[in-house]
Amino acid sequence: MYDSIPATVPYPVMRDMVVVNKKLGKNTPQASRSEKAAGVSRPVPPRPASHRQRMLDALHGRPVDRPPIWLMRQAGRCLPEYRDLREKHSFRDLIQIPSLAAEVTLQPIRRFDFDAAIIFSDILVVPEALGQGFGFRDGGGVEMEFTLHDADDIRRLNGKNLAKRLQYVTDAIKLVKSDLGRRTALLGFAGSPWTLANFMLEGGSARIHGKALKLFESDRATFDLLAEKLTRSITEFLDLQIAAGVDAVQIFDSLGGLLPGRDFEEASGRWMREIVHGLRKKAPVIVYSKGARHWTSLVETGATVIGIDHDIDLAEAVRHLPPGTGVQGNFNPELLRTGTTREVETEARRLLNLMRGRNGYIFNLGHGVPPEARLANLQTLAGTVQNFA
Repeated sequence: MYDSIPATVPYPVMRDMVVVNKKLGKNTPQASRSEKAAGVSRPVPPRPASHRQRMLDALHGRPVDRPPIWLMRQAGRCLPEYRDLREKHSFRDLIQIPSLAAEVTLQPIRRFDFDAAIIFSDILVVPEALGQGFGFRDGGGVEMEFTLHDADDIRRLNGKNLAKRLQYVTDAIKLVKSDLGRRTALLGFAGSPWTLANFMLEGGSARIHGKALKLFESDRATFDLLAEKLTRSITEFLDLQIAAGVDAVQIFDSLGGLLPGRDFEEASGRWMREIVHGLRKKAPVIVYSKGARHWTSLVETGATVIGIDHDIDLAEAVRHLPPGTGVQGNFNPELLRTGTTREVETEARRLLNLMRGRNGYIFNLGHGVPPEARLANLQTLAGTVQNFA
């Protein structure tokens, strides 16, 4: 459907740009001087049949013609077509009405032709399905309908009928999948138990999230009760998304960096590992733990790909990861807001060249697209990756 809708740079134009670049020799990997001197010729991976195939190849560690690209929070906020929808519909409408969620999911694909879409939703739909709803404060930030205070509050959370309560997400996935076909990959996602626990115990967003760590340190049994309930529900939710048609899923451990190193494994890592194992390799899993540097624990989750935030040098992060582990990241999203198109292109090329030759690399940001991101910068970023050899 979206091939017929005008985009900033339509797919056929992008395709022709690649063809022209090939004729000019810009899209053909060149052997280094040392390789030439040694008589080594670098094999050129064939162009995949689709963006989806490129994404799947990268997720499985196979050679690709270029790294696939998608961006966290690529749908929404900064796009004028999204803002037009928000004038007519609430955020809750956009995530709970499947046709609207599908529309928002597809908007960045029409505009930027990314290799993957990610279903438009929110990590807090799982607590809501358990009985702890959420909304938004007038001054900004999330507000839960009530705050969890003790084990009795946690026991009252009801994980039954999760599939029915979250059917609006799986219905949206089916709509998007029908539209994308086999051309573009589709990702599902959920928040990690640790991250969700923070919102649930704080009663929403907080300037300083401290109650989850306090509970973990003072009453491990009650913390584990909440983490176990969340782990079961998140695993079921991701399983439902896979059954509905997503090609891979991402676990957002957005508050993982709040944990001291000594506590990360028991408070976050072990629960994500249970989720990954519970999915039984039905689909690749990306684990993104913002601010976390606990590489052993992250690798031991069994994730196919580890997402890297922008506060660490990508080369440094890669040194801590086994060769068979995929890597995703880690362009600084602030550049999309404040940088020039030249600066965006330069930084993107630096990351691409840094990761050249490593199978399993997926280009992404180190965090989500900021609401003030400039469309010209987003277009430059997409085009730089899409025309990279």
